[in-house]
Amino acid sequence: MTDGPEPQADEVIEAYRRAAEVGGRAPSVHNTQPWRWLATRTGLELRADRSRQLRVADPEGRLLTISCGAALHHALLALHAAGWVPQVVRMPDARSADALAQITVSGRQAATAQQRRLFDEIDVRHTDRRPTIGHKVPHDALELIRQAAVNHGAGLHRLAGPDLDDLAVAAARANEIGLNDADQRTEMDYWVGGTRPTRTGVPSDAVPQSPPQTDVPGRDFGRPGTLEPGHGHAHSAVYGLLFTPGDQPGDWLRAGEALSACWLKATDLGVAVLPLSSVVEVPVTRQILHRMLAGAGHPMLVLRFGLADPDQAPVPGTPRLPAERTTWPGQIPQP
Repeated sequence: MTDGPEPQADEVIEAYRRAAEVGGRAPSVHNTQPWRWLATRTGLELRADRSRQLRVADPEGRLLTISCGAALHHALLALHAAGWVPQVVRMPDARSADALAQITVSGRQAATAQQRRLFDEIDVRHTDRRPTIGHKVPHDALELIRQAAVNHGAGLHRLAGPDLDDLAVAAARANEIGLNDADQRTEMDYWVGGTRPTRTGVPSDAVPQSPPQTDVPGRDFGRPGTLEPGHGHAHSAVYGLLFTPGDQPGDWLRAGEALSACWLKATDLGVAVLPLSSVVEVPVTRQILHRMLAGAGHPMLVLRFGLADPDQAPVPGTPRLPAERTTWPGQIPQP
């Protein structure tokens, strides 16, 4: 259903421009922001930017594509919240691995309260590597988060008992392998630490000064940050395995959309989310996760859910590239 008069071309292209800017706020592996946008009168195109791919940790581009899927979901949500009806074609060009999605709008329609609320959470959502507090996440909240992933083409399998023990071992093993790989250490050193004048990567003030006390170790960046590590031990945290039916680029893109959807839903519910990607980067530990799914699908990311300590100072936001750096070929055409 479309409300109001036929939209004008300049109005549509401004909507695309705004959606591209909002898409740039999405989470991405090591804050690489590996996407490019092209907005014209005929649509908004999302492409992978291979210059910001983790060539060592992510040679297939799985995490790059998941990151771009999160950006796609952010952009679509921005259009919905602004009262547009977006349509999307995923993997629109079989000849190009970099062409990930083509968005068009088919008219106007009032946003739902849910769409507006989730859109508002885009600027609230953040990554906090510190421990969660002792209170458990309500079961109903976890179910709503799981359903958000399902609604976007992915599954979210809760890990408990022996699987949780195996996850802890796998995460520690992934850290060990990564730290002992000279090429991966070099790559991580490039993307993590310092003040990030390039406006990409993870700044020191988002990395704890010492390893937080958790049942499942987070990524070991090989260097301390400047963030206070927090207090307590994240015993009450819940771990979920985000998975998709297949393991092709289209599945990776869907996984990113599901990641964005369930993360924004969690933020709306007051639940903190920490993605753990190191355990899926290493083939031997990814295979451990695959066995946990018992044939249900392919692992994309591990997500930690918990309640953040309300007395802790907020984590500083990660830097973002300006819009002119994430457009193709460097500038969005004007109407």
